[in-house]
Amino acid sequence: MGTTALDVLVVDDEPALREVLSIRLQDWGFGVTTACDAAEADAMLERARPDIVLTDVVLPGISGIELLRRLKRHDPTLPVILMTAHANVDAAVEAMKVGATDFLTKPIDTETLHALLCAVDADRRQRWHDEKLDRELAADSTHGLIGASRSMQSLREQVAVLATSDASALLVGESGTGKEVAARAIHALSPRRARPFIAVNAAAIPEGLIESEIFGHEQGAFTGAVGARAGCFELADGGTLLLDEIGEMPMALQPKLLRVLEDGRVRRLGSSREVGFDVRVIAATNRSPAEAVREGRVREDLLYRLNVFELTLPPLRERASDIPLLVRHFIHLFNGRHGATVEAVRDTALARLEGWHWPGNVRELRNVIERAVVIARRGWIEPAHLPPYVKSDPGAAGKSLELPPRTTLAEAERLLVLSTLERHGHNKAAAARELGLDVKTIRNRLRAWGVEG
Repeated sequence: MGTTALDVLVVDDEPALREVLSIRLQDWGFGVTTACDAAEADAMLERARPDIVLTDVVLPGISGIELLRRLKRHDPTLPVILMTAHANVDAAVEAMKVGATDFLTKPIDTETLHALLCAVDADRRQRWHDEKLDRELAADSTHGLIGASRSMQSLREQVAVLATSDASALLVGESGTGKEVAARAIHALSPRRARPFIAVNAAAIPEGLIESEIFGHEQGAFTGAVGARAGCFELADGGTLLLDEIGEMPMALQPKLLRVLEDGRVRRLGSSREVGFDVRVIAATNRSPAEAVREGRVREDLLYRLNVFELTLPPLRERASDIPLLVRHFIHLFNGRHGATVEAVRDTALARLEGWHWPGNVRELRNVIERAVVIARRGWIEPAHLPPYVKSDPGAAGKSLELPPRTTLAEAERLLVLSTLERHGHNKAAAARELGLDVKTIRNRLRAWGVEG
């Protein structure tokens, strides 16, 4: 198969038609073999599989419909086009039910036949390409760090080096670039792989609960503390702890965190007893570390403690060549999750995906492919299965927001925030970064406007 010419098997009992079709198909650049009936076709199929079968309905002995049934039982994916000089609706319906690719009436319209064969050839080449991607995915042993780009190869090499040590590391990258995936890969490749991996996202925990989440608490330590609870350091003992979005951690809590990291001991809220732990700490942020220090979001001494090694995860727009491999991975993932049988993504849809600038990065691509798999269910992902904003002009994202006349300042703010969120696939961190706001501010605004976020 691969990139060789499309191989067509023509089955017809009329020698003149077989010869005419052979000449025409060869002129179009296709390979051709012919058979006069189903028995001869079976013998040829035992020696080699064609890419498509073009067969008459009326054949001596076994009919073309019965041959179609036999071909589909042997290989359901083999495309078969039926030809007949006596077309009727019932025959066409039966042929399509059995699995025919199409049903043509003699004399054959050559333009229609050529278009059908070109479509089959395009699908065949796409499947060959997808099989190549599947082989790459099967050979991958990097625990989710998918991509053949130079930046991803470099990242995998750094992850492998980091996994051999217990040094703290800081993962830097935009939201959705896969910082937690990289942290899990470091853990999975390390000697700690059999112990827990615990991830805590400072931006996702209400400020009043984050101290308890990190350090744990004893029963009665505060209102609502009906029982004792271990913090993330105790839960991760012997393993790896990811402190995600470290720049969103309250400044008042950071000195206590630094002390725990330095001492290797933690005290639950409401307790007088310290407990030792053995944890490899990885931190992550979607901001520049130096910028976070300048803006007073992260203490400099805490950053020095965490940033023994720094890994930068590239945004998806800078490694667009990895999109086909990522799409293939997500199709397999969501076929299994949703009971779908999507084969692949059509070239026209893939071009849209490769042309989008992906402000939400790999997380946004994952969501787009899950949506497409759920909508398509089977066959191919077409451009119609993609969300409207991906199908639109990629340059539209940079256009200014048009406001209705006499818009108040409050309404202008609301429209700006909501449109920015929509453009970033409802990724609050990415929208906050563009608007120069905190994630918590975005969340509070949405709550005040009664918008689900």
